[in-house]
Amino acid sequence: MTDSIKQAKEVLKIEAESILNLVDRVGADFSMAVETIYGAKGRVIVTGIGKSGLVGKKIVATLTSTGTPAIFLHPVEGLHGDLGIVTRDDVMLAISNSGETSELNTLILGVKDIGLSIIGFTGNMNSTLAKNSDVVIDVGVDREACPFGLAPTSSTTAALAMGDALAVALVEKMGFTKNDFYKFHPGGHLGQRLMARIKDVMIGGDDIPGVFSGTSAIEAIEEMDRENLGFIFITDRENHLLGILTDGDLRRHIRKGTELKGRLVDDLMTEDPKTIAPDTSLARTIEIMQRDEITALAIIDSNGHIEGYVHLHDILGRGGTIKISTP
Repeated sequence: MTDSIKQAKEVLKIEAESILNLVDRVGADFSMAVETIYGAKGRVIVTGIGKSGLVGKKIVATLTSTGTPAIFLHPVEGLHGDLGIVTRDDVMLAISNSGETSELNTLILGVKDIGLSIIGFTGNMNSTLAKNSDVVIDVGVDREACPFGLAPTSSTTAALAMGDALAVALVEKMGFTKNDFYKFHPGGHLGQRLMARIKDVMIGGDDIPGVFSGTSAIEAIEEMDRENLGFIFITDRENHLLGILTDGDLRRHIRKGTELKGRLVDDLMTEDPKTIAPDTSLARTIEIMQRDEITALAIIDSNGHIEGYVHLHDILGRGGTIKISTP
């Protein structure tokens, strides 16, 4: 056996053992991570630097192709303005073997001020990352496969494998099917899916969260709390859309010291919210949501009547299989 073959087999053995050692660590924290992502209204924001960042990008690809909305945020870019894409409805997955990457931990502090949940993948359960995470997954390894113990090898393999485990657990949790998977891939029916119209996935009728213009602010907030969607629409008695009230609107009014008692919802709502026509394609809808950094849109007809609403999760398949309409 040549030295190169012997070395290769040793590397594979070390990395295989690193993954197998993770099995016994999958427990309550892992379940909590799954529930946190599943219950989120927004996306999974994955972040990491260097090799951990590359692993994070692959995890993003796996999540998005299996129905969980996810994007990658580089910590340095996040500290220089890109943190603006993060919302309270999102969940952050931060990856660092040492848990002491300065740029990453600085980003985490900024994210905590926004209020979203943080899941940490780290090999150091006493690290700064672990202490600042709401859920911590131990992806530590006994040794790197590198002969000097320096190059990230088995540690990145372990983090990647845990990311796969998380994505697959979410597939099961969401009831994501083989047909759903095909719709996300060019080899399947992605083109057909993206040409479908927004009315194929919109939620309408009595399920539209809303109140009439003239409703008291307190009653509107109570209705928003009952719907538990983070927003309600405001219409007139003829079902014309007049505005939207979101959790963000309420936070801004509270910070300003706005007195809610005695006010009408009209005083708090955002007028002329972003809308979309029912015949708009899913592809165009996704472009608009990404451009404007929003996760929900009202669907209105040519007369300004609200027909329904759509959430990014409905487009990406969390709500179930979409029936494609024929034009």
